[in-house]
Amino acid sequence: MSGAETPAAASVAGPGDWPAILDLRTRVFVDEQGVAPEVEQDGRDATAVHAVGRDASGRLVATGRLLLRDDGTATIGRMAVDAAVRGQGHGAAVLAELHRQAAARGVTAVELHAQVSARAFYTRAGYTAAGEEYEEAGIAHVTMVRRL
Repeated sequence: MSGAETPAAASVAGPGDWPAILDLRTRVFVDEQGVAPEVEQDGRDATAVHAVGRDASGRLVATGRLLLRDDGTATIGRMAVDAAVRGQGHGAAVLAELHRQAAARGVTAVELHAQVSARAFYTRAGYTAAGEEYEEAGIAHVTMVRRL
């Protein structure tokens, strides 16, 4: 990143972000990774807190969601970053925003099902693996947890 660039940032999604969120998730999960559309669209979006990241032009390039549980914990999922901007900090910014939103709601720990290919990304963000690898939607995953 040059001195003229600003670091990636994220915010809570608004209602107007839905078409772009769904488009991004479809491109990443369905088109790139071969996840069935009915698996990607699980019906839990309406109760989730969504975060989004945008590029310098304002285009939505990253997203993720937070699902709150009754026990004071939460699950983070549906983390997706446009292929053109991966590695530029947008995913980390969305994850940090989801952590802020969780903490603001009194959440003490978050869990996620990390694709094994993204395990190092989540380890850098303070997560530790909890259990063995398994297959979910035809992709190798590992459950990871982090205290807030």
